Amino acid sequence: MEKKTNHSSGSQSSDTHIDPVIQDGKFFALIGYISVLCLVPLILKKENKFAVFHGKQGLVIFILEVAAAILKSVPAIGEVVFSLAFVVLGILSLIGIVKVLMNEYWEMPYISQVAQKISI
Repeated sequence: MEKKTNHSSGSQSSDTHIDPVIQDGKFFALIGYISVLCLVPLILKKENKFAVFHGKQGLVIFILEVAAAILKSVPAIGEVVFSLAFVVLGILSLIGIVKVLMNEYWEMPYISQVAQKISI
């Protein structure tokens, strides 16, 4: 098998040297940030470090979403907490998806510390 290298000056495409682990787990890492689908990479790609990393963060976000939905039933502040959580967790999920598309491991503030404690 011939390995292609680019020796020309100028900018190189970042797609030419993507880690095979990232390439293999990218789709699963991406869907890991979509609600209950966070379980898919944790079950189907548990040998892929990239997919599991993002899947664990997605799982923590999903648990926080469920907790916020439960708190919604609390009179007065429940709706406010739910709305704020919905926005913040939605933004974090979108950023996570963008980081996956950029082939990056991104440790979300606070969420990554909890996610690292999860053992699969």
